[in-house]
Amino acid sequence: MEIVRKMTLASRPESVNELQKMIKEKFSIDFDFCLSYEDPDFDGQLCSLVDIEELPQKAVLKLVRSESDASSIASDDTIILPHAMTPERAQRWPDVFPVPAFSYEVELILGEGNFNHERTGKTLKLSRGQKHDILETLAAKMHSFKAYPNDKEISLVAEALVTTHPCLREAGSQTGWYGWKNSLKFKMGNFRTKLSRAGYSEVAVNSGKRSRNNPDKQSPHTNIKRPKRAEVNFLPNFPKGEDGASLERQRLQIVDEVMKTDKNLPLIAKLMQTTFSLRRKEVINDDLPVGEILERWPALKMESQICAEFHRITNINLKNHFYAELDRHVPRLQSLFRKKAARTGKVSEVLDQLFNTYDLQEQVDVNVRRAAVLRALPTYLHEDDSGFLKLWDQALSDEPQIDNIPVGLLLISATSTDAALFCPEKVAVVLEGNTVVDFPTFADAFVMLFALIYALHLSYPKDLANTFDFIQKVLMGLEDGKLKPRVLSLKNDILSTE
Repeated sequence: MEIVRKMTLASRPESVNELQKMIKEKFSIDFDFCLSYEDPDFDGQLCSLVDIEELPQKAVLKLVRSESDASSIASDDTIILPHAMTPERAQRWPDVFPVPAFSYEVELILGEGNFNHERTGKTLKLSRGQKHDILETLAAKMHSFKAYPNDKEISLVAEALVTTHPCLREAGSQTGWYGWKNSLKFKMGNFRTKLSRAGYSEVAVNSGKRSRNNPDKQSPHTNIKRPKRAEVNFLPNFPKGEDGASLERQRLQIVDEVMKTDKNLPLIAKLMQTTFSLRRKEVINDDLPVGEILERWPALKMESQICAEFHRITNINLKNHFYAELDRHVPRLQSLFRKKAARTGKVSEVLDQLFNTYDLQEQVDVNVRRAAVLRALPTYLHEDDSGFLKLWDQALSDEPQIDNIPVGLLLISATSTDAALFCPEKVAVVLEGNTVVDFPTFADAFVMLFALIYALHLSYPKDLANTFDFIQKVLMGLEDGKLKPRVLSLKNDILSTE
């Protein structure tokens, strides 16, 4: 029997662990448990609470006894649902790299070396085996966050190492860790090679290229398939106990279920979670056309599964995060855009016209404000959205002119009015000249298109590189440490007075 309790918090806890402690104290719970919550993006289905930021302001939580708890009794209502989020990687690259514990022998040597360094300033000389242990452990830890860390991230690891263990600082290096950085680079490459030989998909996809024994194959430095937009789970292996044939049977089950009028949404969510690795293989390895992928995986046309797929890839709650950040920045963005509109020049003229139309709207709610900012963003960043955004007046034509739109949005309205610019009757997502799915608001369609770009591994529209760079790295926080100049300037402007 389930017991329901209500708990009110004065503020959001800093972490999931802190929330668990508060629940234990409040309700006198003496066993370990995990937390699941009803996620509105997944039609209220249970998802494991990994990041405290994913928790809605008002949430329904479910306590699930840990498997290791001796008092746990197996029952239907104490098991995490199979479709709960259990990604291969649960975290993105951290701001401060956590140096792991090394082997017992190495930890003893480092402890004594740090003590002597503090007293005498003398650095520690490691044996070959000891250095190998440190590099191998660090490579494994780096891989737990990312298979292909960039130069800056490897530098941060080397710096964290000598900060944690000052006895390893290099006297002849200006930074004190430059040699460690080079060693980590080579070790990470060797680590990926071993994983590739073991059949690890994310790195094995880039193996088997031109070599001395295979001179006719593709160059090893071309068409490298790796995460480029801060994806956390890019190309996972098949789940244990599953193979291509078993996952294909589950895919066919999804197709049958989606075709039903009364869909079993929990079953679809469960099957989509299990078949995630097969889907990523088709998207990344096989490079299937968008139309064929959507035909094979029709659940990717459902809003709940678009959100779920984005969560599987990035470990970020799509709509919660996007709307929280967008609404936080809307006042400042509108202020910046209006200031620009008051000046002279082509960009200012377009912005002035757009906000004149916005000011004439009879009703301005949160959806109209969001739409105005998203409509003005490309212009402010000196980009042309004419090849991305199309208006279909159904009174003037029977079919929309979208054949030449690879990635875009279609504003659908019964009449051509100024209101259609911000609040059309519906907005459809367009991929490769075909409408995929439609939504009631501009912002909903925009964020779902953004998620589908991740799910289908598509390129951003060439004419809107700055716009999508801003959405990805500033609003969604999926940063790789590099911002385009105009995007960096806008980020500085919106944060300067906040």
